Amino acid sequence: MSEKIDQFDRRILRELQRDAGLSQRDLAEKVGLSQNACWRRLKSLEERGVIRGRTLNVDRNRLGLGLVVFVMVKTRHHSTTWLQTFRQHVSSIPEVVDFFRIGGDYDYMLRIVTTDMQSFDSVYQRLIQKVELESVTSYFAMEAIEERRPLPI
Repeated sequence: MSEKIDQFDRRILRELQRDAGLSQRDLAEKVGLSQNACWRRLKSLEERGVIRGRTLNVDRNRLGLGLVVFVMVKTRHHSTTWLQTFRQHVSSIPEVVDFFRIGGDYDYMLRIVTTDMQSFDSVYQRLIQKVELESVTSYFAMEAIEERRPLPI
């Protein structure tokens, strides 16, 4: 279900996507509202689930996490039980930072962030050990041109 939001809500969301650590005062000033009005709108956006939390954007390269791998998975299994097991298994691997069920030639796409090829191989071994997969194809990112862009609100 799509939430109805007005120009002020959009401004709040745009500013928080740029910097979730803004003080209430600074946010209100940037969006052109009083602090109380801004706070009420912010609380409403949180209560309606439009804002699901606030995160910190960390430079993965400075932490030695320079390898990004897109893993494409095909399976022959589509039962509810298999899907539940697969989802739980993949979700238990911390290096998997994004996980999608997709249409097309593959069934799932994972974005894995890790330190190096040896570390990725360890992730790959964990990925294939618990569930039967038809094929796993990996694509290695050479450069992050745009990463973690704000939503176009």
